[in-house]
Formats: sequence, C-alpha cells, structure tokens
Amino acid sequence: MASSTAADTTPATGTGVASPRLIEVTGPLTVPVVDRTGADKGTVQIDPAAFGGKISRQLMHEAVLMYLANQRAGTHSTLRRGEVAGSTKKLFRQKGTGNARAGTKRTNKRRGGGTAKGPKPRDYEYHLPRKAVRAATRMAILSKFVDQEAVILDELTLSAPKTKEIATILKAIKIGKKTTETGEKDVTLADTTVLIGTAGLDTNVYKSARNIEGVKVLPAAEFNCYTVLKHKRLVLTRAALDALVKTES
Repeated sequence: MASSTAADTTPATGTGVASPRLIEVTGPLTVPVVDRTGADKGTVQIDPAAFGGKISRQLMHEAVLMYLANQRAGTHSTLRRGEVAGSTKKLFRQKGTGNARAGTKRTNKRRGGGTAKGPKPRDYEYHLPRKAVRAATRMAILSKFVDQEAVILDELTLSAPKTKEIATILKAIKIGKKTTETGEKDVTLADTTVLIGTAGLDTNVYKSARNIEGVKVLPAAEFNCYTVLKHKRLVLTRAALDALVKTES
C-alpha cells in the first residue's frame, strides 16, 4: 500500500479542521494486473516519483476549470435597448398625465424592451502555463493509483472493431462488491465510467468502445487532467503504463 503525508495545510474556512492543499506520496504503489477475462495476473509496482510524487488539489481544480471554460461556445447574446424593434419616441409627456414618467418603449423596464447588461458573445478560452497543465495531468493519474481506481490490462488488441468484445471485457473485470436486496453483487467496470488508455492510437479499440456510454479511449500521450478525473476508473494497458512512466520520468 502507498503511504502519503499531507504538507502545506491550511485551516478549512468555518470548520477549524486542517485541509491538505498538497499531498506528498511516498513508497511504491501497487496496482492490480488482469487479463481480458478478469483473471488476476499479479501486480505492478509504480514509483510515485515517476508522476511527480505530489498531488495538489488546487492545481487540478484550476486545470479542470480551464478545460471546462475552453469548451464553452460563448455564443450567448441578448438584445440591448438600442437593438430591439420599436420607436425611440417618448411614450407621453413627462408631467400632467398622472402616470409614472416613462421614456421609450425600448427600455428594459417594459415587456419587449431590451435587456440591461445582458450577455454578449465572448471568448472564455484561457490557458495555464504548459508546465502546470502537465503537472496537473501527472497528479490526476497519480491520484487514480493512490485511490486504487486504476487497473492494468495485460493485453488489449482486437483484430477488427467489435463493440461486443470491449463490453465483454468490461463486464469481466471486477472492481468490488455492493449489497442489494438479493444479496452481494459483483461490481464490474461496466457499472461505472471508464477511461481506457492505450500506448498509441488503436483504431480497432477506439471504434469498438466509442458507442458504449461512459467509456472513452485515448492514447496515453493525449491524457489531460480533466478527462482522467472525469472518469471513475482508469484502465491502462501495460504498454500504455510503460509509455506514461517513460514520458514522465
């Protein structure tokens, strides 16, 4: 099991309890290895230093916000009082009518008038420093190992695109148990969201999994913090793990 120590802690607002901002991970991490049928093939030892050895929740949070902001279209638009249809003539004279004073019918005070300070098209895109983005991705992968939410697949090759084969593999890999009205039931990868990492672009695996809800296939080189954290489980082939360790070390 991995051992971790919390450093750089600050009191959480209103609770008086220390909340870790930076977690240092020491000691080797043990990750299970299975084959396509879910059979146990042993374990692999992962050195946390290969992925930075630290987990910063704040940095990962900022990276996720960046990815979400960059996905926004920013095409929202409202009409201001100068853009809606209608005359700019004052509705009636200022005094002597007994009514509240009123100007043009385009005012935002009236139905059909313009919107005051409404949204206009804008670009939400921004970017963190490249080193920070890469560090956040390493931390996200490391957090999956620490939280025991990662599985190493001994081998994953398909001769042709076949969704049924990927679905069968996901159903065969057990990740725990849950209690139901009829008793205990095995929980498999098919019951959760999964990110499958391959060493390179594997067209057959990608086409086989793209129709399965909650499953995403990416080459290890294209991992990012948001995608890794979005999915509950991380499945890596041995080749993908070797590629990640080689890249980050």
